[in-house]
Amino acid sequence: VDLEPASGTRDFYPEEMRLQRWLYDHFRNVGTLCGFEEYDAPVLERQELYKRKAGEEITQQMYSFTDKEGVEVTLRPEMTPTLARMVLGKAQSLMLPLKWYSVPQCWRFETTQRGRKREHYQWNMDIIGCKGINAEVELLAAIVLFFKNIGITSKDIGLKVNSRKVMGAVLKSMGVTDEQFAPVCVVMDKFDKIGPEETQKELRDTQGLDADTAKKLVDCLLCKSVDDLAALCGEGVDRSGVDELKRLFELANDYGFGDWLVFDASVVRGLAYYTGVVFEGFDRAGELRAICGGGRYDRLLSLYGAVQEVPACGFGFGDCVVVELLKDKGILPDLPKEVDFVVAAFNEGMQGSAMKTASLIREGGAQVDLLLEPKKKVTQTFDYANRVGARYMVFVAPSEWEAGKVRIKDLRLGE
Repeated sequence: VDLEPASGTRDFYPEEMRLQRWLYDHFRNVGTLCGFEEYDAPVLERQELYKRKAGEEITQQMYSFTDKEGVEVTLRPEMTPTLARMVLGKAQSLMLPLKWYSVPQCWRFETTQRGRKREHYQWNMDIIGCKGINAEVELLAAIVLFFKNIGITSKDIGLKVNSRKVMGAVLKSMGVTDEQFAPVCVVMDKFDKIGPEETQKELRDTQGLDADTAKKLVDCLLCKSVDDLAALCGEGVDRSGVDELKRLFELANDYGFGDWLVFDASVVRGLAYYTGVVFEGFDRAGELRAICGGGRYDRLLSLYGAVQEVPACGFGFGDCVVVELLKDKGILPDLPKEVDFVVAAFNEGMQGSAMKTASLIREGGAQVDLLLEPKKKVTQTFDYANRVGARYMVFVAPSEWEAGKVRIKDLRLGE
């Protein structure tokens, strides 16, 4: 038997589980502080939920199969389509806007690397039913709050911001059709990984763009400000997306996290359903892949049957990369095992009395580790208590028990 977990997956031993709980508690705490409600759904979904147009990589990365009833199902590769399904399932009874968050397990069959697994947990926060840029600002504020709460600063992490709406207008002005838009964005999303020359080559070879158009597109991706991008694109570009971006940066400054934001025209996100502002968290040291990402997806619910367009935006934040970040910064929390009391019987004859004692202390709300077999030496009992991080040691011995008492030692004070 191979004792290693399947490739790209993880075992969570107790020490890793303590770290996981610490991290997820921070996810949930920020969601609650920002007025969001938690939801969840089955990890198994129908494949049709993810088979959208535009040849997204995600459709090739699914852990998919046909179940015993002949239904094509998959382990969910992301949570947003599930959210859309759930919202549409109760469309008549839900009051908009919705502000929901989740911490689901997701699966993608892709190349594993540092900070990227085939199974991972992902913190999602979404706002359904708000048309304005205020929703994106609120989501970005939540991400910043999370980073601050775990000891990360704007010197460590930045948030790259761009707009698919702006890029859509740019591409249209260059003759790129609506059908080409999403697959072209998939190529553009690789810009940081493959560089300008390779991006131009792929735009020509896989999307059929001519050399001049491919070069102009890459020049756009190199723009360092919203104004630079607008100037490069000329008067024919839809200004509404540019105005939204400018307003977003203004509101972020008012909110107090403007120093976290960076305009980056190369951020377009690989998923086809994004329609407006998109953003990614990045490591300023350049050691790690994107830490989180999201944006506006106003047309996604329409793909699943909504009779009218429902405005929506959200982000996903994986658990793997942020742990690597904490390691790099040297601020991974020390989370030793802790317990309030260890209860130990003097001998096997006192084991029943020790169990009664443990039960009574637990009724008071304390964490109690009952020693299941009496140790031959008292020092061995103390060694065990120290190993499990106990604050108090409770001895249940015949003489004290007959008097209706037990002996308790404070292991920190030694009294």
